Amino acid sequence: MQLRPLIPEDIAVIGTWPPYPPEFAELDYALRDNGWLSEYRSKPETWCFAVEQSGELIAFTILSKTGATEAEFRIALRGDRTGQGLGRAVTAMTLARGFAEIGLARIHLIVRKNNPRAGRLYSRLGFTEQGECFKNINGKQTHFLTMELLRESYALQGVGA
Repeated sequence: MQLRPLIPEDIAVIGTWPPYPPEFAELDYALRDNGWLSEYRSKPETWCFAVEQSGELIAFTILSKTGATEAEFRIALRGDRTGQGLGRAVTAMTLARGFAEIGLARIHLIVRKNNPRAGRLYSRLGFTEQGECFKNINGKQTHFLTMELLRESYALQGVGA
């Protein structure tokens, strides 16, 4: 698996990805027009990464600075690649880039409260729950957990891709 900077051609490919399975249908907006890439790719101090496996684009991740040494993390897998254990490897690769190369001290995220599988993944990677919040997503009030990972905790765990 390879993590590399996202290029404009990748955005067209992502637009053709199959939709998410029914249990994740609410997440599909992130892949589409006016989704995460439209929102984040032109933000200053934001890194958008593509993830390839065997020459196929299978995921993208985003790190967007929210402070001098901190960034918000986002991840999207192809709908037909969910549930295969790829999220852990893709997340670990992005965390390594954020802490080692970009020099972040803190990476934080929000995860839907009704997505316990993702919450467990982030916990296993060392993220700790910080609280809860609500956001309006596509006109619907959505409940999230807020989580963070500090560079020191990450280094102590020795998490790798």
